[in-house]
Amino acid sequence: MFFTVSLLILLLPLSIRGSPVEVGNSPVNTALTRKLDFSNGTIDLVIPILFTRSGQYIVALDVGSPPTTYRLLLDTGSAVTWIGAHTPYDGTGASTGQSVRAAYGGTFFLDTVSLGRGLTIPKYKLAVGSTTSTNLGDDGILGLGPRDLTLNTLPDNAAATYPTFTDWLVTADVIDRNIVGIFLHPLTKNPDTHVGELAFGEPDYTKCIDKIVYTDVTNTPSTTDYCGIDMLITYGDTDILFLSAGIIDTGCIYIYLASDAYARYQAATGATIDQPTGHLRINIDQYKALRKLKFHIGNQILSLTPNAQIWPRFLNSKLCGAEEGGIYLIIKSLGTETGEGRYSFILGYTFMHRYYTVLDRDNRAVGFAKTPFTDATTN
Repeated sequence: MFFTVSLLILLLPLSIRGSPVEVGNSPVNTALTRKLDFSNGTIDLVIPILFTRSGQYIVALDVGSPPTTYRLLLDTGSAVTWIGAHTPYDGTGASTGQSVRAAYGGTFFLDTVSLGRGLTIPKYKLAVGSTTSTNLGDDGILGLGPRDLTLNTLPDNAAATYPTFTDWLVTADVIDRNIVGIFLHPLTKNPDTHVGELAFGEPDYTKCIDKIVYTDVTNTPSTTDYCGIDMLITYGDTDILFLSAGIIDTGCIYIYLASDAYARYQAATGATIDQPTGHLRINIDQYKALRKLKFHIGNQILSLTPNAQIWPRFLNSKLCGAEEGGIYLIIKSLGTETGEGRYSFILGYTFMHRYYTVLDRDNRAVGFAKTPFTDATTN
């Protein structure tokens, strides 16, 4: 029997092919599960994710039997799922003998993978790092990027690609469409507030206050491997970034612009570079004078309000050297001018706090929609 599955994953603001899906024999935490009903052919799971002190969204992934829990960075800018940066792998699975080439090195294993104890997938192929990492704050990465990002990761066949986590789910008939929907609530002072949701297989339309509008992924060679799109940016009536290609990356916090676009934004806002933090900083009068920052993507214009352009002031303590009550902008420079670097912008999760984002691999498209928090003043 074919099941249509929507996996909904809650994000919490504190400091994932081939084998049958085992649900009936797995213990389900009813406090975390919104619905588990096979009678109509659907499964709807709610599974917590942590927002770490390092400022990243983390999914807790159970690997092996008995399971070991790994905290993995949720990353649309990479496509390999790997573990072992801090918590060692106990070797409960079978090695494929195939090496993976990346900064962490390592070998592929086939092992049982579980999300929130509500869903168990046997013989999932994941990479186990050969060395620990002091640069990564957590145990590894859940790669949600496109399959092309697996290029050059197999030493014995650099031109080959292999299935990503979402490809694996489609092949296993866990989901019928290769779609990832991302909903992020702006961060709040309350550590118990749910700040978002990740949906596999189908967008969660209940999180949108208007329709999802799609645009094709970019054909720019340097960007097409990523979750890339074309867009231009204006600030009020001022041109900031001319039509260029860039990427969407949940592994990034800020919005990065090509250095020439960054300079135009700085000049238009009157911001100065704050030396202790490296952020653009404005005073209260400049904040009151801020205009909307408009992202022209396909047939729609997505605007960031003045409040959406600043770092949450109650989190200034997380910015090294920031002053309490200081107003810091979330726009940063890529360090290369438009057209000189691999891409001309990166939309990090501070952008996705304001717009529901859909990565549609089947149709090579990216969709956006307003949420109840598009115009929120939480910062």
